[in-house]
Amino acid sequence: MFDRPIAELLAAPREGDPTALSRQDLERELAMTAREASDHAASVASAFLSDLSIDQVEEDVRRLARTYNNRPPFDVLREARQLRTDAESLLDRTHIPEQKQQLLIAIGQTTALLAMTAFDLGALGEATRLARSAGMYAEVTRFNPLAAFAAGTLGMLAYWEGRPSEAIRHIRQAQSFSGVGTAGRARIAAIEARAYGHLGDRQRAAAAVERVLDPGAVERDDLHDEVAGEFLHGPARLARSHGSTFLRLRDGAGAEQHTRYVLELQAELPDAQRIPRIEAEARVDLAAALILGRELDEAAEVLKPIAALAPDRRAAGLVDRVVHVGRLLTTEPVGNSPLAGAIRESLEEYTRVAAPRQFGTSTVRLAIE
Repeated sequence: MFDRPIAELLAAPREGDPTALSRQDLERELAMTAREASDHAASVASAFLSDLSIDQVEEDVRRLARTYNNRPPFDVLREARQLRTDAESLLDRTHIPEQKQQLLIAIGQTTALLAMTAFDLGALGEATRLARSAGMYAEVTRFNPLAAFAAGTLGMLAYWEGRPSEAIRHIRQAQSFSGVGTAGRARIAAIEARAYGHLGDRQRAAAAVERVLDPGAVERDDLHDEVAGEFLHGPARLARSHGSTFLRLRDGAGAEQHTRYVLELQAELPDAQRIPRIEAEARVDLAAALILGRELDEAAEVLKPIAALAPDRRAAGLVDRVVHVGRLLTTEPVGNSPLAGAIRESLEEYTRVAAPRQFGTSTVRLAIE
């Protein structure tokens, strides 16, 4: 039987003998192994995302960042929240480390944009929390450009809330990260200058501005240069910031120099490439500098174009600057002028309908005063 001697067939199985299993047992084992392999492969496949899905998330982040300054903060807030939710749902569907890394970076970038949106709406507490969250995503992913951006944002928020010494500590942290390009370092230096302006340290503020104006060799990174948009502070935004720094130091001539440069840069661009909010903020700072120089008539002319900016795009930074000009118009010697009273009245209405007031947040404090 089976071409084997009867004694062998009836003998006890030898240990380790591959023929000890019956053909039926072997078939069962093979079927079970094949099924287990198939189930595991299906499980892995179900936890794998198409690279196209991740490409779309990254493209959505770039588009949001690059259109940020030409849209109302409310619109950016809604879209950024949805984008973050979508990216989080994709994160739960992949077990591939590289894909998780890409999605976490995208979520961190979106969170950083949400922090800026909260700031624009005057919600500084929420902006601070979101900036810290963006920094945590940067730590998890070891994405230093985002870590530097988040720390710089925390520094900016600190001096807007009247804590310039704390702002300097955040700036020092932002400067400690390697792999940050020239544009990213310029943003940090501009924020540093503003913080020193609040501390009344003219020498260090001027030194920080000088580092922006003479950055040395140009280097790029994957956030400030590649994603760009709100993450990139170009010459106009930097000059706008310098104007505010010199206003804080009560240096009207320095503030006028930088704010006029902003307007020159904007005038050279096609309409589609201009940033109306940045131009409006520069105009308000220029008006403040002119008022310090007792040039009230010119200040009134400089302010007229800001009325074209729709109320839902008048962010907190602009509102606070306008409030500051209103206060300057109550001081001697311009305070008794009928023109000063008329300008002040129009500016009060300008801020009353602005986005932060409609959102229900109080205006930010001590950014200029």
